[in-house]
Amino acid sequence: MSHSDVIASVGVSMLLLAFFLSQRGTLAEDSRVYLLLNFVGASLAGFAAWLAGVIPFVVLEGVWALVAAWGLMRRWRVARVS
Repeated sequence: MSHSDVIASVGVSMLLLAFFLSQRGTLAEDSRVYLLLNFVGASLAGFAAWLAGVIPFVVLEGVWALVAAWGLMRRWRVARVS
């Protein structure tokens, strides 16, 4: 198993864990843990896709990570104001 395979597997596992816990009702989709799992998981998967030269997945995972980061920033701002 290559380095990019290991990185991709960890990233995708984090994404799937967030999705599974959300579907079970354990994690809210706007919770910090859910957003953090998505951000880190998508970042790792995107990096692995870049290492493998699979540009469409770099774009997909990059956008996924940016949306999760935006959600985290929004949560941080709301917590700071409160």
